[in-house]
Amino acid sequence: MHAFGLIDCNNFYASCERVFQPKLKNSPVVVLSNNDGCIIARSEEAKSLGIPMGAPYYKYKDCLEKNHVNIFSSNYELYGDMSERVMDSIRIMVEKNNIEVYSIDEAFIKLSGDNISEYAKKISSNIMQWTGIPTSIGISNTKTLSKIANHVAKKIAEENVFDMRDEKIKEKVMKKLPVNKIWGISTGWSEKLRNLDIHTALELRDADSNFIRKKLGVVVERIVLELRGISCLDIEKYKNKKSIIVSKSFGTLITDINLLEQALSNHVSRACEKLRIQNSKAKSISIFIQTNKFRKDLPQYRASKHHVLELPSSDTGKLIKISKNLLNIIFRNNYMYSKCGVTLQDISSNNYEQKHMFEKNDPIIDILMKRVDSLNSYLGKNSVFHASQGTTKEWKMKRKNLSPCYTTNWKSLPLVR
Repeated sequence: MHAFGLIDCNNFYASCERVFQPKLKNSPVVVLSNNDGCIIARSEEAKSLGIPMGAPYYKYKDCLEKNHVNIFSSNYELYGDMSERVMDSIRIMVEKNNIEVYSIDEAFIKLSGDNISEYAKKISSNIMQWTGIPTSIGISNTKTLSKIANHVAKKIAEENVFDMRDEKIKEKVMKKLPVNKIWGISTGWSEKLRNLDIHTALELRDADSNFIRKKLGVVVERIVLELRGISCLDIEKYKNKKSIIVSKSFGTLITDINLLEQALSNHVSRACEKLRIQNSKAKSISIFIQTNKFRKDLPQYRASKHHVLELPSSDTGKLIKISKNLLNIIFRNNYMYSKCGVTLQDISSNNYEQKHMFEKNDPIIDILMKRVDSLNSYLGKNSVFHASQGTTKEWKMKRKNLSPCYTTNWKSLPLVR
């Protein structure tokens, strides 16, 4: 008999910062969002100080300083690489067909055998030993139940593994769990369930599934069945993204179209890199620019533009040229812009190419792009880049408390004395 497990990295961003700075152990740590705006990750010590998730940094700055909280800007390069190390560790211990990478810090696994709980403890222990990242694992008969079990596992300081396959244990946990905490239940659905006098996971489990389907649809009915231990959601194999979005806010408001072009070129370059990683090409591209909607004292403007290519492409240079043409169409003077972004759509595999009577992709371009990706992988990010991406990057977001990348940049390798 198999069981599902959910492996979740504890306070992932904060844990990544601690891996290369052991002095931070047992000290409060928070990580800030883009432009150091809001608190998006907290260590357990920071949570105990009453610092809420998503709180504006400026409102809690004095509190953080008073309590000697270690503050970090988001280091997405480091977090992305550490995530890959965790997932690679899981792949060593679990068959690839039984792993579903759900997010940057979560993965579902399917295990079978007599000592599933003990093996889960071994998985958690090995991940800690190999990567330095602490994890919690929830185990049960379905993916939905394993997600609930993971809530409990996070509260078990010593084991960090919670097996919730026993019926009595399930009932005890679900009796205390509000419906809005169930994986897959949206805010709207939880309100409708409360109106139906269903307030806990146990009450939802025991509700008439046909009635739930009639009132809320087949998705919520499936959740009811999952809560009863009937598996409706299996491990999903990796699927290529159908669209790729790259956007970031600027460190300062800008009015210069040249700086907008630089930022947009960098976003296109990153999007194309992601496209090539999954061996795909895009048939269409959209860009947008916008002012700061929170600045009511400034004129507001937002615009976007879409373009369809004759043939799917992952050529960074070609897509940068198109994006700059689109920018020139929608750009307006006398506005202070705070953000821009790009979306690649109509994505198809490199193995499938729609023929065109008058157009043909140049295979040399694909080889060139592969060489650029290889050089940047070997020498470091953006070692080779398009001139339109700029060198000074005045528009870059604020990251005053950025830690070294450690694992992705030769210059940031930890020093051992």
